[in-house]
Amino acid sequence: MGKFSHLLATSIAVLLLINCGSLIAQTQQQHVHDMSHDVMPFDMSKTLHVFIMNDQGGIQKVVVREKAGPEQINLIRQHLKHEAEEFAKGDFADPGHLHGSSMPGLAEVNASATSGKMQITYSPMPGGAQITFQATDLHTITAIHRWFGAQLSEHGADAKAE
Repeated sequence: MGKFSHLLATSIAVLLLINCGSLIAQTQQQHVHDMSHDVMPFDMSKTLHVFIMNDQGGIQKVVVREKAGPEQINLIRQHLKHEAEEFAKGDFADPGHLHGSSMPGLAEVNASATSGKMQITYSPMPGGAQITFQATDLHTITAIHRWFGAQLSEHGADAKAE
């Protein structure tokens, strides 16, 4: 291989490494945003996930951002109502599909819902809907907080804590 060919091959290899690094740097946040349509019928760019951790567990809200139409509100409400029903049965397949089955707190929250240690309720609200997760035992409350924290981290700019 001549000097030019070697230099060209080295340059290409460096560019590939840089590009691969940026693909890896895409992270779980970008993956979750890109894959959200597999689980959620609403447009992530037009909505915001809000996580509120409290002494009883927490509240997960999904609300529309400015200029999102009523169709997004209806999709949020349909989805969260369905999710609350599934969660109450101990079915957390959708978050597991989107975030991975090993996400922090997921297994414990699932077990707590299945064993009746946690109450899960849906309610519509202006601009969206919410799911309330309530428990009395510290293990379940901690699991809810860990699960919310993982979602906050992985949703990135699509989520906030209150």
